[in-house]
Amino acid sequence: MQYSQGRIGRVFTIRFEHGEDFLTELDRFVRTENVSAGTVQFLGALREGQVITGPKEPVIPPVPQHQDLYGGWEILGFATIYPGLEGPAIHLHTTAGRGIKAVTGCLRKKAEVYLVVEAVVTEFINIRASRVHDEATGLLLPVFEQTLEPEQERPPEETAQ
Repeated sequence: MQYSQGRIGRVFTIRFEHGEDFLTELDRFVRTENVSAGTVQFLGALREGQVITGPKEPVIPPVPQHQDLYGGWEILGFATIYPGLEGPAIHLHTTAGRGIKAVTGCLRKKAEVYLVVEAVVTEFINIRASRVHDEATGLLLPVFEQTLEPEQERPPEETAQ
């Protein structure tokens, strides 16, 4: 297990508009606002997109299985952001549903917004992490270093009388 300790920084609320590419616009946003580490929570709908719904077989490295989304799918999801080789690297998973069909997986490639997608981006401060290529799995995985946070100032203890 690896981990790093930090604090919450800025919090952003965002509305992605009908016809925008959610993945492209989210990437542009985190770069513009210089969010190098954090999380994203989102909900809304996609007109079109692609989800990696797991491996075709449970082997390492995995061969991804794709599910294309067309025609208006409701989405709910979560993402992490960590520094990568080319700036902030976003790993985003979603559950998408339409009618009685539902899929869950990693949202990739095109993700065209249908009506609206709302998101909350929470920035992390002092997290020592990076997203790097893992040779064994072929995936970009987060690597963490423990962080020693300076002790927060504590209020003086009241003296008992």
